[in-house]
Amino acid sequence: MPGLKISLVNTVKLLPIIMGLLASVNGYGQTAGQLQFWEELYAADLEFSGRSVEIGRRGAFQEFLGVGSVVFRGGGPVDAQELYNSESAAVGGDGLDWRPHFIDVSRDGDLGFSAGPYVSGAAGEDSPPTFGYLASVWKREAGQWRLMADMVAGIPGFLSLDVSPDFEDTKQVFAETADPTVANVEENTLQSLIAADEGFALSINVRGGQRALLRRGLANSRVYLPTMAPAVGAESAAAVYGAYLDVQLSTINPVTMIHLGGYMSTSKDMGFTYGTMATSDLESEIDGFEANYLRLWRYTSAQEWQIAVEVLRPFVSPDAP
Repeated sequence: MPGLKISLVNTVKLLPIIMGLLASVNGYGQTAGQLQFWEELYAADLEFSGRSVEIGRRGAFQEFLGVGSVVFRGGGPVDAQELYNSESAAVGGDGLDWRPHFIDVSRDGDLGFSAGPYVSGAAGEDSPPTFGYLASVWKREAGQWRLMADMVAGIPGFLSLDVSPDFEDTKQVFAETADPTVANVEENTLQSLIAADEGFALSINVRGGQRALLRRGLANSRVYLPTMAPAVGAESAAAVYGAYLDVQLSTINPVTMIHLGGYMSTSKDMGFTYGTMATSDLESEIDGFEANYLRLWRYTSAQEWQIAVEVLRPFVSPDAP
């Protein structure tokens, strides 16, 4: 029996090493799967942009829009398919071109996000081109990536389209995301995502925009705001978001946030929400702040939804297409 004793002891000693190797293999498999989804979404976004240049904005959107998709064109969200399938609806000039500089995907590869600079206005048009950042939410339908929502943040001046996304940026966000054993629990539902979305408005009113985003945003959170360059990282994103809201919102008039829709991935680790934010000063002649929001969320190991990306577009946004 001495030999058996030594074998058992050695086995016990080897268990942590074996478990570590299994975890590494599992982690590698997850990363490899994410990379494949990431590359597929990257290709779809580039194809979408290429089709916009080739056949025009209306035709490209008709090809890529998903069922139930929405777009924001100055005012609240509208049915995207209804808009782009209506010959009488104005959808802006055909000269819309963009490139993604950031891409994120869910663990199951059924929900994704892309963002990057755009230029609107073809050569020869009467008005000069406009620039900004385009943020898009994607959903996989029947094996194809379909656009579910997009929002722009107009930027005065020139932006180069000579950019490309880096998977390392996505891996940092993925590292903050809960693994399947944590995310795939009964209490993690679409309703819990909606509750987090609605709770963010309360947090803004209590804490202010900067502290609210610090509390409810990822360490690698991003914000896309009109007239401002994208801010990346908790401290920078929160500071920019807080400064923007301080200018827009009256300290005596709380913001009212209305959740209007959203979706959660089948792996329960990613979700998006959209709606409107508004405040009004009824006792003065100053118009209240009104804006659309598009919000990407990640479910974390702390078992809560946290903001990965925040995009705002005021109802009055003349610099955006």
